[in-house]
Amino acid sequence: MTDRPVRVRIAPSPTGEPHIGTAYIALFNYLFAKKHGGEFILRIEDTDATRSTPEFETKVLDALKWCGLEWSEGPDIGGPYGPYRQSDRKDLYLPYVEKIIENGHGFRCFCTPERLTEMREAQRAAGKPPKYDGLCLTLSAEEVTTRMAAGEPTVVRMKIPTEGSCKFVDGVYGPVDIPWDAVDMQVLLKADGMPTYHMANVVDDHLMKITHVARGEEWLSSVPKHILIYQYLSLEPPVFMHLSLMRNADKSKLSKRKNPTSISYYSALGYLPEAVMNFLGLFFMQIAEGEELLTMDQLAEKFDPENLSKAGAIFDIQKLDWLNGRWLREGLSEEEFRGRVLAWAMENDRINQGLKLSQSRITKLGDLPDLAGFLFKSDLGLDASSFAKVKSSPEELVAIFNEVQPSLEKILEWNVEAIEAELRAVADRLEKKLKVVVAPLFIAVSGSSRSLPLFDSMAILGRSVVRQRLKVAGQVVASMAGSGK
Repeated sequence: MTDRPVRVRIAPSPTGEPHIGTAYIALFNYLFAKKHGGEFILRIEDTDATRSTPEFETKVLDALKWCGLEWSEGPDIGGPYGPYRQSDRKDLYLPYVEKIIENGHGFRCFCTPERLTEMREAQRAAGKPPKYDGLCLTLSAEEVTTRMAAGEPTVVRMKIPTEGSCKFVDGVYGPVDIPWDAVDMQVLLKADGMPTYHMANVVDDHLMKITHVARGEEWLSSVPKHILIYQYLSLEPPVFMHLSLMRNADKSKLSKRKNPTSISYYSALGYLPEAVMNFLGLFFMQIAEGEELLTMDQLAEKFDPENLSKAGAIFDIQKLDWLNGRWLREGLSEEEFRGRVLAWAMENDRINQGLKLSQSRITKLGDLPDLAGFLFKSDLGLDASSFAKVKSSPEELVAIFNEVQPSLEKILEWNVEAIEAELRAVADRLEKKLKVVVAPLFIAVSGSSRSLPLFDSMAILGRSVVRQRLKVAGQVVASMAGSGK
């Protein structure tokens, strides 16, 4: 522990749909701050300029607010240590990088991406872990100056000790010992002048006076790099705490390829934020059977950071369903329940847009449930018979879904125009008419061949729900192809 006032942060990257794992880590930090009378800060880490977008940043903030989390400093409300978006802090990092170079702890690297790729492939072929081989480590000052003056692209890498190991005490794992020969010469400053995650992370945590860094266990191997940067800059490091990853029931890593992982998915399906936070909070405490239903204040009261499990947090969707059902029945009054239902139906303007699209397609109001009901369903109940009227063979359907699913992931701004453009591009790549490609997608998204316009429906449902429905449909057509149906 530290005797400084506790300050913790959550620092998501706006590069995709906000992950349920982000809520898990954010909740821990929030409860930790509550437990110690400290401050919980939100920082946006958007050093990856090619993948970070304002849309995803907005989604991150909206998702964390939906979870019921409140921060005392952040990009939306400001604070004494701002700005709280790394792209707005670009000029802050260079002096720290230059100090590392001047003190002999960093060096300029001119290796091209092609050379680095060849190097890593050769290392893998030799059965070695891929890491930088130090080619530019011994360049003379004169050669560095000459190559930079010629405009040759360059990055800055950190030097790593050649002997011994990095020893530190983790707040969850206890004493940790990682040999230096397992640590790569990390890039600190990219060719475009932006810092890498590792460099910006350390500088920002220092300037924002962060006392404890609680994050997922996948970052445990990065601690030696971070500790070195702190040492190279003569700065005091925070206390590191690495939380066990959330896993599926089979102990595999929770990933969107296997299960829905977006916070927006659980919101869209009608899970209550109180239930989701309750479910995640139970991973951080030991409670007796029958005491599972806990508010945020009760979670903070029972939170025990000194008694955390390293066994792994199992994301049991059945338990989440059970908790959500209890919250709906026991946690809401009749009036609150009605309000939540209406708010859920209005999410993403779903009911208004659904009614707008339905008006010209029905003959009586009783047609609405069959036509637009898919916008509100949790499960469409797809099976092989759902695709009986589609003219494409099962093998062709598999090819369509295999092409569509990753293609839609590339869309940065999820809207009707972008969805249509991408699906037209898919049809061109598959050398099929657009109607052949969209026919099975109608069924995958709505459960019916007669539905609302596909592109509009996908936009209303949102990326995370569409992703899951396409995955389920893809599994159905794959089983059809495997069985010869």
